[in-house]
Amino acid sequence: MGTVIASASMSLDGYIAKDDNTIGRLFDWLQNGEVEIPTASPGITFHLSPQSAEYWRRWTSELGAIVCGRTLFDVTDGWGGRHTMDAPVVVVTHHVPTEWVDAHPDAPFSFVTAGVEAAVARAQELAGDRLVAVTAGTIARQCLERGLLDEVAVDLVPVVMGRGRPFFGELTQEDVPLGDPTVCVQGDRVTHLVFPVVR
Repeated sequence: MGTVIASASMSLDGYIAKDDNTIGRLFDWLQNGEVEIPTASPGITFHLSPQSAEYWRRWTSELGAIVCGRTLFDVTDGWGGRHTMDAPVVVVTHHVPTEWVDAHPDAPFSFVTAGVEAAVARAQELAGDRLVAVTAGTIARQCLERGLLDEVAVDLVPVVMGRGRPFFGELTQEDVPLGDPTVCVQGDRVTHLVFPVVR
């Protein structure tokens, strides 16, 4: 099975979004460089610094599936049926959005109602030996607490937000140690870091 990694752009004080789920300056780095990176979404092209572009291409070339929660799915309206990174998406939810599914019959989305373990297992099935990316927030916390994560990737943005939605939220257990970063790439207005989860 491929590596399971929680990933997010994060402020210096640990937030991945504002309380209303808007992102403020967290994604500015996706549009501040000269290297064009097309996405699977019509009308969305990233412009990255050379360092960020190299990191991004390596990361997305290894991506096999994405796991997200229902909140992100609803905020993005399921990315219109095709994720920007053009990977299958597994949504952890209490209820399958049947109207959305009917309206997007060809969308590579799976809806799992049996919890994060089942969602990660489904994503690994789809990804094979490729990377499974877990979005930050509640889903990342649940995966971390259940020992499902291999790595944590942070696109650290030099901004202080003061409040908002934290990367992992409040843990129900003691501190979870991470190893020293195995990746440290300095981009423009962002630093890309990858930390192994210590078992």
